[in-house]
Amino acid sequence: MDREELKRVQAPLKAQYREDPAAAMVTLRASGQLGDEEVSCSVDTGRALVNAGLHPASGGDGSFACSGDMLLQALVACAGVTMRSVAVNRGVEVAGTVRAEGDLDFRGTLGVDRDAPVGFAAIRLSFDLTSPPAGEELDALLATTERYCVVLQTLAGSPRLTVSVD
Repeated sequence: MDREELKRVQAPLKAQYREDPAAAMVTLRASGQLGDEEVSCSVDTGRALVNAGLHPASGGDGSFACSGDMLLQALVACAGVTMRSVAVNRGVEVAGTVRAEGDLDFRGTLGVDRDAPVGFAAIRLSFDLTSPPAGEELDALLATTERYCVVLQTLAGSPRLTVSVD
C-alpha cells in the first residue's frame, strides 16, 4: 500500500469520525473456551484457534502458547503496523524488525511470595531498522509510532478494567 492509497482509504473514515465522534467508538472482542482436560484456554483469533496454557515457569510443558508471550506479540504487531502506517503517511521508507521482551517474576503468579508482582514488571519494545530515516525524521517516526500504537498506549495508560461472571 502506498501513501496515496492509504490516504484514500483513511480520508473518509477521518471525515466521518470528525463529523460523528460516536462512529469512531468500536468495541473489539475476544473469546475463548476453557480446556476440558488441560489447564488451557482456546482463543479464537479470527484467523486461527490458539491454545493457550501454562508457561513452563509455572508448570506448563511448553506445548501451548503463553498468554504473556501473546501480549508481547500483540505489542509487536501493533507497533509494527503503526510504524509502517506512519512511515507510509510520511512518505518514508522503513524496513526492519520489531521486538518486545518483558520481565516476569513467577513467584507472584504462583503465589510463592505475596510481595512479588503478578504481571510484567518491565516491558521493552525495540525496533531494529535496516533502512532508518535520518535524524529528526527518525525521532518523529518513533514518537508518532509511540503516540498512536493502541497496544503500547493501553499498556502505558492502564485502562478501566472490570471482571465479571455471567
